[in-house]
Amino acid sequence: MAIYHLQAKVISRGAGRSAVAASAYMSCSEIYNDYDGITHNYTRKQGLVYEQVILPPHAPPEWADRSVLWNAVENAEKAKDSRLAREFVAALPVELDREQNISLITEYVTDNFVNEGMCADIAIHDTDGHNPHAHIMLTVRPLDDNSKWQAKTEKEYLCTKDGIEKGFTASEYKSAKADGWEKQYQYFIGKKKIYLPPSQADGLERINKYPKSTKYGRQNPLCEKWNSEEQLELWRKNLAEITNKYLESISIDERIDHRSHKARGLDEQPTIHEGVSARIMESRGIPAERYELNRQIKADNKLLRELKAQIKRLVETVKQSLPPIADTLETMRKNIMLFTYNIFHAQNRRNAAHKEIKATNETFDRYMKTTGELKEKMWEQKDLLEHKKATPIYKLIRHSELAKAVTTLTEDIEELRNEKNMLLKSLDCEKDGNMPSVKRKIADMELSITALQKQEQEYTAELDGALEDFANIKEHSQDLDQYLLIEERLRIRPQKQSEFYEEIEKTYGKRYDMGAGVKSILETDQMLGENLESERYSLRKTLQRLANKQRNHRRRIERDDELEL
Repeated sequence: MAIYHLQAKVISRGAGRSAVAASAYMSCSEIYNDYDGITHNYTRKQGLVYEQVILPPHAPPEWADRSVLWNAVENAEKAKDSRLAREFVAALPVELDREQNISLITEYVTDNFVNEGMCADIAIHDTDGHNPHAHIMLTVRPLDDNSKWQAKTEKEYLCTKDGIEKGFTASEYKSAKADGWEKQYQYFIGKKKIYLPPSQADGLERINKYPKSTKYGRQNPLCEKWNSEEQLELWRKNLAEITNKYLESISIDERIDHRSHKARGLDEQPTIHEGVSARIMESRGIPAERYELNRQIKADNKLLRELKAQIKRLVETVKQSLPPIADTLETMRKNIMLFTYNIFHAQNRRNAAHKEIKATNETFDRYMKTTGELKEKMWEQKDLLEHKKATPIYKLIRHSELAKAVTTLTEDIEELRNEKNMLLKSLDCEKDGNMPSVKRKIADMELSITALQKQEQEYTAELDGALEDFANIKEHSQDLDQYLLIEERLRIRPQKQSEFYEEIEKTYGKRYDMGAGVKSILETDQMLGENLESERYSLRKTLQRLANKQRNHRRRIERDDELEL
């Protein structure tokens, strides 16, 4: 049965690999690596049924020898972590004979890679006649018309003109310079370093000779295309199409698809690659882990197919129920925020009333005390004045003492009057006769506190009910896809929070407090025990870990297969 498998890799020195070693391995040959002086000998390796190097028209003809080709690649790369080659491992249909598979892979490689300017080294392996697959190695540097390697990236200078900054390569700068563009260099301005064109740096000290440039340079357009995810997807699609064309040519109804099960809308699990060793173990009656796993996967897939009819009927129900449930949860969350804000508002008003009553009572007590002192001083002043008036004129010393006492007392009275006036102002009173209104104000605030306490109790009861209702709805939504539910809730959340702010602003008017609104949202999420952003991130990380674990498992299996081959 034809299967789809195309694994893409990059051969990189950073991963400890060598293009020469990879080519020697897949071609079952012996090649000396000029770069590190190591001879790679895989002539004893079994399973090779076909090998060929295919070159584009402008490649040197001597590169048809893979030893020359890959040593040229190794010598062109200087960095210790250079990307040396691109490698594909493609499954070939067992329904085709050897010649047909050779024709298929040759056509695929020529149309998709060689015609794009890559040098290709291909090898077909089939150890037992049941697992034909092709190894394809491709150069990653384009060639120019003179058969020379092009740069993967080119230095890009950030030039300036009329306050505009633009990037130019070395070849582009020649014409750009004539149009008035200038390179920028670093100069000292005091202790600061700044990039300026030479025309604006008269008298300044230049730090070095290196002009301003982009960090990674400008990527070669062909390299950028070859390295893109879109191009890889196209190569995957083209392999499926050409394989299906060959299957159709021999009247085989079986077809392959490059898309994942998820992209195709399938619920079934994909089986894993079993490998030669697993087949040999099974043929000898020895249970193989991969066969056991595939048997379990196939059994699961059968069960999925049986349930598919039921699932199909439920899908629409789920689709229709998930958005309303998300909307209900977010609406209830908004209501909880409103109750929380109302409680905060009632508490703040109650606390403010307590403070105001306390301050008013303290001011009132000071007023009463000051008024009392003022009256005493005024009576004392009156007594002194009468006493002074009754004292004979010839008693000069006594007159002087009384006059001094009256003057001191008068100053005290003025000070007390000033204090009393300030206290009246603090109590919002113009005169002593308004004091009854202060007493009424205190009584009103005490009644307000009682009302606010009752209101707070009512809001708390409503909040408790809303929290319980929210918990019930959330419990009943556990059967839904939690990731999709979170996504939907986060999608509509901004609108619900906007409605929350509009409602409290409309209700409280000038008393609306933005800080209390933010605090209500944070308090609500704490009471609900929710952090949807964190939960979404956690779910994503879990899915990524599972995907990475599965991918690493597959890589280990494929690496074991390569070693077996």
